[in-house]
Amino acid sequence: MSERYVAYVSTYTSGDDHGITIYDVDLENGKFTEKDRVRITNSSYVTISHNRKYLYSITDFGVEAYNIEPDGSLTVLGNSTINGMRGCYLSTDYKDEYLFVAGYHDGKITVLRLEEDGRINGICDEIYHKGWGNIAERNFRPHVNCVKMTRDNKFLCAADLGMDYIDVYALDHTTGKLKLMDIVHSEQESAPRHIKFSKDGRFMYVVHELKNYIDVYSYTEKNGAPEFEKIQNISTLNDYHATGSAASALSLSMDCKYILSSNAGDNSVVIYSIDEVSGELNKILCLPISGDYPKDVSLFPDNRHLVSLNHESDSLSFFKVDLEKGLITMNQRFIKVDKPNCIIFHKLSD
Repeated sequence: MSERYVAYVSTYTSGDDHGITIYDVDLENGKFTEKDRVRITNSSYVTISHNRKYLYSITDFGVEAYNIEPDGSLTVLGNSTINGMRGCYLSTDYKDEYLFVAGYHDGKITVLRLEEDGRINGICDEIYHKGWGNIAERNFRPHVNCVKMTRDNKFLCAADLGMDYIDVYALDHTTGKLKLMDIVHSEQESAPRHIKFSKDGRFMYVVHELKNYIDVYSYTEKNGAPEFEKIQNISTLNDYHATGSAASALSLSMDCKYILSSNAGDNSVVIYSIDEVSGELNKILCLPISGDYPKDVSLFPDNRHLVSLNHESDSLSFFKVDLEKGLITMNQRFIKVDKPNCIIFHKLSD
């Protein structure tokens, strides 16, 4: 039997409270067919637990937990407040014991305990970032935009887009409390936005929104302390590009051999191959995606097709991908989706 997938697309809601759309994925032809729509307001971001059993989503009042059914549909398990303004990103630790929420609007990290059945069991810790940034129009205060555990499950990395640094916290796996261990400084006014780690966990990739590049760091842990060393800086743009461009999310291919980002303004997708030994990135292509503000992009699980979530043109656009030739070609008509934010592919059990 061929592998079967669904895709979860989160959206902002305005006049319609269906903030998550579920699609059946045609892997061979690179197409989506709408399967279901889930009632939830302003799903800023979604994530799936590492055991692949549960999906968690940002919503206006906090976070919502869902059980993922065998056919990919979602059943509500419950919800929890985050005791603050609406979050923008969330992720779990690698044992699925804790859920971390990033707060762009209030500069806050919230740690929530998870039960074995996927339900959320309240707040364990709350940390507000403090300080003043450099750009008064936007980055005048903390904006926590991403929270991601190192793959050894020891440290939580929090990208602060407003303060131009990444705070690195040790996680107490008994209490759920965070302890600041290190600060990884980005260039001023670069705005670190999203973080990914290589499959083996030895490298960290950080995309910077305002300066349109990715910094690559080696990561090691020595005597209980994290150590990060920058080894590469690579642009998300071509030498020729639209002015006023801003880099968006990072995504890894399912086999972790490729990493993708996108550029608003330039309205392009960029794909890199990952050197498994050195961790460095090699740019394969940077090409238009035929939509406005590609807020997230993702390769299909077989790396032969690509989908772009075009936030401002309210659409999904689809492409065939030839990674050897460095080409993408449009594959089908746009799908209309209001204000899409992020996408996750999920493999169904046989």
